[in-house]
Amino acid sequence: MNDWQRKSPLDWETYVNKLVKVVAVEKHEYEGWVLTVDPVSATIVLAAFPENEKGSISFVMGHAVQEVEILRDGDSDTERRLARVLAPQESQAYSPEELEKRKKALKTWLESNHIPVGEQGQLGRTLSVAGVLTIEPPYGPEQCSSGNEIILARVQGLLQGHLDQQR
Repeated sequence: MNDWQRKSPLDWETYVNKLVKVVAVEKHEYEGWVLTVDPVSATIVLAAFPENEKGSISFVMGHAVQEVEILRDGDSDTERRLARVLAPQESQAYSPEELEKRKKALKTWLESNHIPVGEQGQLGRTLSVAGVLTIEPPYGPEQCSSGNEIILARVQGLLQGHLDQQR
């Protein structure tokens, strides 16, 4: 286990939203903004925004990290840009009021079809269906997740049918 892997999640958190240079095994070097560090594998997730190019995301496996050097702190613009990297594109198009309206409409539709649904999470943004499936904003089939593939497929199908009827 290397020094990077021995750090705690609180140590890794100090690297988030900072421009870093990572030296990995065989002297490979990576540079980018730290999106996050996986607490299990110590893998660093880097985002790069080359001028006039699409951004890219790279992963440096924790076991390969030899050295991490902070080159620059991120400002509020950088933090917003990094937050958008992993946000679903659809959710960027909806205002908070529109998302709330979509959530309420979906919840009402599920309840009217006798499907048990509740809200969960700190802000109540996530819908929980029968305690085995969650639906995140903007509340479409792509935002459904469940460990049970059969339930996931069926609810996604129902939800897609519901959305097609509304159009």
